[in-house]
Amino acid sequence: MENQAIIQYAKEALEIEINELKNLKNRLEDNFTSAVKTIHSAKGKLIVVGIGKSAHVGNKIVATLNSTGTPSQFLHAAEAIHGDLGVIQKQDVVLCISNSGNSPEIVSLIPYLQNYASALIGMTGNLNSKLGTASDIVLNTFVEKEACPNALAPTSSTTVQIALGDALAVGLMKMNHFEDKDFAKFHPGGSLGKNLTAKVEQFLSTQKPFVEKNAPIKEVIISISSSAHGITVITDNEEIIGVITDGDLRRMLMKNDDISNIKAEDIMSKNPKTIDKNELAKTAMGILKENNIGQLIVTSNGKYNGIIDIHRLLDEGIN
Repeated sequence: MENQAIIQYAKEALEIEINELKNLKNRLEDNFTSAVKTIHSAKGKLIVVGIGKSAHVGNKIVATLNSTGTPSQFLHAAEAIHGDLGVIQKQDVVLCISNSGNSPEIVSLIPYLQNYASALIGMTGNLNSKLGTASDIVLNTFVEKEACPNALAPTSSTTVQIALGDALAVGLMKMNHFEDKDFAKFHPGGSLGKNLTAKVEQFLSTQKPFVEKNAPIKEVIISISSSAHGITVITDNEEIIGVITDGDLRRMLMKNDDISNIKAEDIMSKNPKTIDKNELAKTAMGILKENNIGQLIVTSNGKYNGIIDIHRLLDEGIN
């Protein structure tokens, strides 16, 4: 098969799914808002039920909801009728997912889901199915066409289910006033966690170059050369008054034949960018990018505490 043909099949599949997502968007109605409000007002958690491909979708929805502030748990329909129904409490809300709405395992569960939970929300592509007619609230995931060329494998239908699950999560986030600081509580690890929680002091360089304002140029050169940052901080009785970079030294040498009487304060850049050690590392990265600089002076209670380098932040996944 030619490469271009493969690309064309892929484009056709995506186009089918895009159209189904547009259809989903256009038919959102009061049932959706009722579902969001019912889940939001529940005294317990959300139980998501599914089987087959809908089970995989359900697990994804649960993961998204748990990470965005809505306590949720997945219940596999096949396991439910063999003892796992015990996870459902009367204050819980159940979201049951089935494209056909008539899967035998789902149908056999419906009476128990109705009795055990405070509300049953059905997510189905068949409003006239057993699940569709038995649910307190129905979310319509009907698709006209699966992207599968044989119209057999769930493709468009699972895409619509996942998208609707994301829409529920976003609606609940808005109702819960869920913000990035809340998101950070559930994502302490990895690059995402670092961006949300890591403080500047975690990435401080072990090198802390500085000289006093009256230091001669030789001392400035030694200070800059002693660290890997190409910069030294100029202080006046522990107060930060400026910085000198290796670029500043080069410019000074080009302008002056005699440097014997030049002091640090004569060539320093005043009012350098600083950040407190307790600020988020992500904030530091923003300052570095905005000012197109490679290092940022870190302070603690207004005093010089060290240097944070853009390359260290990039290596740590801070963006």
